[in-house]
Amino acid sequence: MRVLLVNIPHPSIGSRIPDDHLPPLGLLSIGGPLIDDGHDVQLIDGEFGPMPVEELVDRIVDGEPQAVLFGHSGSTSGHPVITAVAARVRARLPDVAIIYGGVFPTYHWHEILHTEPWVTAVVRGEGEETARRLIGALEAGDSLAGIAGIAYRGPIGPCATVPAPVIRDLDAYRVGWELIHHPHYSYWGGLRAVVVQFSRDCPHLCNYCGQRGFWTRWRHRDPVSFAKEIARLHREHGVKVFNFADENPTVSKKAWKAFLEALIAEEVDVILVGSTRADDIVRDADILHLYKKAGWQRFLLGMETTDAKTIELIRKGAATSTDREAIRLMREHGILSMATWVVGFEEETDADLWRGLKQLLSYDPDQIQLLYVTPHRWTPFFRIAEERRVIQTDRRRWDYKHQVLATRHLPAWRTLLWVKFTEIVLQGRPKALWRTYCHPDPGLRHAMRWYSQMGRRVWPYEIVNFFLRRRTKNGPTLRGFWGAPQDQEEYSMAVTRPSAPRLV
Repeated sequence: MRVLLVNIPHPSIGSRIPDDHLPPLGLLSIGGPLIDDGHDVQLIDGEFGPMPVEELVDRIVDGEPQAVLFGHSGSTSGHPVITAVAARVRARLPDVAIIYGGVFPTYHWHEILHTEPWVTAVVRGEGEETARRLIGALEAGDSLAGIAGIAYRGPIGPCATVPAPVIRDLDAYRVGWELIHHPHYSYWGGLRAVVVQFSRDCPHLCNYCGQRGFWTRWRHRDPVSFAKEIARLHREHGVKVFNFADENPTVSKKAWKAFLEALIAEEVDVILVGSTRADDIVRDADILHLYKKAGWQRFLLGMETTDAKTIELIRKGAATSTDREAIRLMREHGILSMATWVVGFEEETDADLWRGLKQLLSYDPDQIQLLYVTPHRWTPFFRIAEERRVIQTDRRRWDYKHQVLATRHLPAWRTLLWVKFTEIVLQGRPKALWRTYCHPDPGLRHAMRWYSQMGRRVWPYEIVNFFLRRRTKNGPTLRGFWGAPQDQEEYSMAVTRPSAPRLV
């Protein structure tokens, strides 16, 4: 079967501003198994350019596919673009099967199938095995009712089959690296790069996280084979930077240490960047030298807040003292810390944001990333915030970098000023400037300069677009905008294989 994997041009700020582009790991992970099944698989990456919608549609139509598969890691804000592209493709290719996967369609399948007749089926949860079965059924003309983990349009309307089981052996499916031309993808300031994934899910209970329930259960790849794959990509394709897509790759100290030691044994000069929890860094104080030796240059620490009450509200399960210690330990071992801080979990006042700024200064992170709370309907936090007012009804802006919820105490413009002021203070203080321009480690100096350069481009872009893009003063409630909470449906896959399929 001729299959096209399509990565749409994403509207988020992070996708539009940097010159670097990373390959779409999710689509490549689907592509590998489909190629191994004998299908003719190609990838169109609309992020380059970015490609205008009509040009992307022309490229898809010219490929004469029998099936088009859409997916995007930032799928909430990307959904309107996928909708526009898919509708035009179906108008020009009436017989093509359009398959849609990702986090957003996993939970919004009913609305999508009800309002978007061009969508043939939705893959819910992990896609490697489900997509194989789905494409196989479409090629053979078989019924879709017996395929676990999908939603489709049945005789009486949209329906979903039983959840597919989680993939226990992540090494059973290979990434289709041959679908990309490696020189086109870079990160960290023009260095050849890819996205990789050692593990899936996170065992912690943060109630705002849109990923936790999607993956259902934490699992990891074989540490040695994963290290060999990284080494092979470096030797054969010149890949220098490996950006980990994991929510929390360091959950198992034993498995993580085995991976670090295996990668060190490969003797490859690579740069590793990713996210983890501060408490894992503190736990691993005795092996942080292995982190550095393996190639780690930066960890994003999802601290989210410095307020103890808010930490309890969002069930972060962290402590401010642990966050500080993690940053200190990373600096001691030559690893950069990027602290994320989210505005809007609670309806802050000026005093709250001033206190948060002072606390962030006491943490002394190397880099800072400020985000806005962006509730997802399938998370428990959505129920907490469901009566708050939506001020941004353009769903393309639900990307964590735009204010989407109103606060009672501060107008949107003043919240923006606090965010920008906090960024200026944290990134412009003498310590931060010295590290950026005078750090003795040239690799870390390059990394911080690259990030600062990107920030100088994003910063004015955010301010200008804040005033250019209209927000609503009397918007709907969060529940009225998205619908009823779905936290009872948060887990998208079954831990054990179902005995028989059934429609729900």
